[in-house]
Amino acid sequence: MTTQPFTVADVMTKKVVAVLPGAEFKEIVATMERWKVSAVPVVEGESRVVGIVSEGDLILKEELHDHRLGLIEQLRRGDATAKAGSRRAEDLMTSPAVTVAPESSLPQAARLMAAHHVKRLPVVDESGTIQGIVSRSDLLKVFLRPDEDLAAEVRHDVVEHLFPLSHHLVEVLVEAGVVTLSGTVRDAALIPVAARLARAVEGVVDVRCELTAGAGA
Repeated sequence: MTTQPFTVADVMTKKVVAVLPGAEFKEIVATMERWKVSAVPVVEGESRVVGIVSEGDLILKEELHDHRLGLIEQLRRGDATAKAGSRRAEDLMTSPAVTVAPESSLPQAARLMAAHHVKRLPVVDESGTIQGIVSRSDLLKVFLRPDEDLAAEVRHDVVEHLFPLSHHLVEVLVEAGVVTLSGTVRDAALIPVAARLARAVEGVVDVRCELTAGAGA
């Protein structure tokens, strides 16, 4: 296989909107509104990520506004109560932030988001310096790859690799990200392998495998 898998660096947004630890509540809200984002990294020093503030962190102030909690509920919701009474990023942020490396794969980023129930991840280098930000929508960018690019990759990296002697008998069609493999190959055992590898090509939505094995292939 010659094609390198897509990494976070390939799809991340490099222009990052961030705030400093001392940013005031209203400044954070205004920043989110201006740039149409639902969370912002908090950075200090030379853009080192120390936390992240999300709409969920900010909405606590509205949720608990004019609502007096009992002692038991205060203890149970200690972190939320503290955030509701805060007005600076360093007190509102979730820290440490869940981050991802630029060289991480897209499935790795997706698993991190799912495990931590977040919609975006700051992308940081080894020193913790922010390089970009990756969101759920960024991870879906691979599905915008042109059908002809997908067809070329499946043919070159899957069909020609698995069937060096009979690849000319295999047709690769891609429509709306769905790959159809048809034709005759020599080794029946490799047919499910071809389907699995084609499905693993980033940007492929589904695979229809209509390959058959024939002695004359």
